[in-house]
Amino acid sequence: MKTKTLCVMVAVGLGLGLSSLAAQTALAADKPAKADKSAEKLPAKAVDNPLKLADDAPTSYTVVKGDTLWGISAKFLNEPFRWPEIWNMNRDQVKDPHWIYPGDVIQLAFDSNGKPMLLINGKGASTGAATSGPTERIGPRLRTEALETAISSIPASAIVPFLSSPMIVAEGALATAPKIVGTEEGRVIVATGDKAYVAGITQAQGLRWQLYRPGKPIRHPKTNEVLGHEAIFLGDARVTQFGDANTTSTIEVVKAAREVNRGDRLTPTSDASLPRYSPRAPDKQLSGQVASILNGVSASGQHAVVVLTLGARDGLEVGHVLASSLKGETISTRTLNTSAADAGKGSGWRGWLPGSGSADGLPREMRTPDERNGLLFVFRVFDRVSYALVMSSARPLGVGDSVATP
Repeated sequence: MKTKTLCVMVAVGLGLGLSSLAAQTALAADKPAKADKSAEKLPAKAVDNPLKLADDAPTSYTVVKGDTLWGISAKFLNEPFRWPEIWNMNRDQVKDPHWIYPGDVIQLAFDSNGKPMLLINGKGASTGAATSGPTERIGPRLRTEALETAISSIPASAIVPFLSSPMIVAEGALATAPKIVGTEEGRVIVATGDKAYVAGITQAQGLRWQLYRPGKPIRHPKTNEVLGHEAIFLGDARVTQFGDANTTSTIEVVKAAREVNRGDRLTPTSDASLPRYSPRAPDKQLSGQVASILNGVSASGQHAVVVLTLGARDGLEVGHVLASSLKGETISTRTLNTSAADAGKGSGWRGWLPGSGSADGLPREMRTPDERNGLLFVFRVFDRVSYALVMSSARPLGVGDSVATP
């Protein structure tokens, strides 16, 4: 008796659909999939780069609460970002994936050509109990269950703070945003629970606002081009009384992440949802650099957030996975020769003098090559830059390190 198995086109548990923070954020909208490409497959890599299973890949795995799609894929694949291939998903399914839940049993199988694929056993999965009969593939069936129980594609806690709060704006964008012009009792610093008076708020914009201060420019590490400006998130506020053309509106600081002062700006609060797109490599070759590392650190490791020099104008999308490479170093080829043959000739120290050439004809300085370091998951895209989560790294990333299509 053969067990009926179900081929699943699963799951990313985080929802895309980032709402616009404000017009000035210039947040890039995702392009909808075209109807005539519904059956188009993802770029075929099997010909020149076949899928490779992890050395300790299990034959089956039961999903548990707290799992991520990336983590599960890493149990089966050496390259977790290639999971749409092993699930046999087409483009539309990647951009509008189904779900996978705790209790689902994932099975490793092989097709007639020996290509690995992942299936879900009917027992405990959305299709109900397994039944006897020949093995067949069927479409996904409706499952009535709260979406919050579905597993996420990447660790949600690592990116939630960067979805609706920190942002990157065009130069001067905050200059026209509503501004704090006064504080309760003339206080220099406004904290949680304090009131402030704002010019420029309209009732149509709603009650919930976020407080920002213009930050440093984001520059391209190679060209020095200004790609945008960081907006420093200060906290959340709500309007307690709207003003009119001649009077200010009154706000209460609901939560202050930093000190709030006169002159700080406000933008309407957006209800940002989590990225839902499946992790996948870009369809074309992209290359860029790490432009900035958030939270004021100089180097970043796993689950840190970095700013990339690639954005919507380059074809980057939420869900794209990029490989990072450590920037090569400049090293000297000159060495101090202290052999007996050179004793008294001065060659040991002449090679270190300015303008001296190398005795063996090498350049005085050479660069080491960039080295593959890890993988990044893009979770928020602006016009010229993007936020990415470091999924893995052998060594900390730094500003100027390269990123490219893996």
